[in-house]
Amino acid sequence: MTHYLLSVHGPAERDEFGNYGSKEEMEEAFAATGAFNDKIRADGYWVFAGGLAAATTATVVDGTGETPIMTDGPYLETTEVIGGFWVVDAPDLDVALKLAAEGSRACRGKVEVRPFDGLA
Repeated sequence: MTHYLLSVHGPAERDEFGNYGSKEEMEEAFAATGAFNDKIRADGYWVFAGGLAAATTATVVDGTGETPIMTDGPYLETTEVIGGFWVVDAPDLDVALKLAAEGSRACRGKVEVRPFDGLA
């Protein structure tokens, strides 16, 4: 089996309901995402998952020089950011894509699928 990162992308600017139009829509998406999480756990695909705080809370660390430089904020200025992710263990890309489609439907966001390169 291969590990895949399923990363959820959404708008960098969020209001009080994240990227959802209303409190009700946000709660429905959270419930659907919770049900999706339960399903992939039960089906044996779950490795790890999590939501991320707003990109404005990020700190970029550049340790390539003699002294590390730390900068507040995201690495790139962009209109979309990663808002959360799943790491799944799937037998092949087709299964990972199927899981991503289910996760996308549940969380109501675009999901990028990338295999881990296998180097550890």
